[in-house]
Amino acid sequence: MSITYLEAIREAQARALKEDDRVFIYGQDVGAFGGAFKATKGLAKEFPGRVLDTPISEDAMVGTAIGAAIEGMRPIVEMQFADFSSVALNQILNNAGTHYWRTNIPCPITVRLPSGGTKGSGPFHSQSMEALYAHYPGLVVVTPATVEDAYTMLLDAVAIDDPVVYCEHKYLYYHLKADKLPADRLPIGQARVARAGRDLSIVTYSAMLHDSLAVAEEMAAEGYEIEVIDLRSVKPLDTDTVLASVARTGRLLCVGESFPWGGVTAEVIARVAAEGFHLLDAAPRRVNAKDTPIPYHPNLWSAHRPNSKSIGAAARQLLRE
Repeated sequence: MSITYLEAIREAQARALKEDDRVFIYGQDVGAFGGAFKATKGLAKEFPGRVLDTPISEDAMVGTAIGAAIEGMRPIVEMQFADFSSVALNQILNNAGTHYWRTNIPCPITVRLPSGGTKGSGPFHSQSMEALYAHYPGLVVVTPATVEDAYTMLLDAVAIDDPVVYCEHKYLYYHLKADKLPADRLPIGQARVARAGRDLSIVTYSAMLHDSLAVAEEMAAEGYEIEVIDLRSVKPLDTDTVLASVARTGRLLCVGESFPWGGVTAEVIARVAAEGFHLLDAAPRRVNAKDTPIPYHPNLWSAHRPNSKSIGAAARQLLRE
């Protein structure tokens, strides 16, 4: 029996509700309907009065959750799509993010963002917003790329006292499976060496981990040993693991699905250039989505986002330098 990435998210929420009476789920259609992607399916029946539907107002949803968190609760807020969370930016960034700094009172909310693109989703349902949230102090931003991390990082997000933006990738919901839920976990803020290598480091996160691993497997047949680092969280960012990888390989390729301007890939390269310039044998490169709105047509979408072909081309070019 296997468990999908989406089921791991549902199971983590069920466990959090079961183990802590302060936890509740709040969002549009999360109750009897089970959420837009069924991440809360059956939970309203299993936990009466603790899986609550909200008005169609992301600003009001997060504001109410902040109030509950200040009073001692631990709300999980589900956005139907990450893109819609922009309506609640003031609540997330200026209220939740700064609350402990302003008042010395924790604000333990978890905001779940169904992130990234799928075929035909278009510009308003496909964005990856992790870099925007990571820009602001006070927020923890996690980007689970595996079934195991989807489960454990959500439990950790609910448990910690900081507001957490949990970026779950929609494409992975059904495409990713594991044999069972994990018993152990890495802490938030620690990256993982997903594949060891010596010739080039690919640093990535979320769904791009799997495209990057596919490239590493393909290039192994060409005699290259590509190391792949899964950041797991982008705020905090595990610079030490990245620098240690670059020390082994001398070359750095950063891969992200989000827009290139001011993104996570830019931050990683900036840190390596500042703290590990002497480790580099070639200028670092990055691969991101195109700097345009995300297209609807499946073929255009496939060309817009990074994939194994574009990642592989960048890796091969970097190895020639």
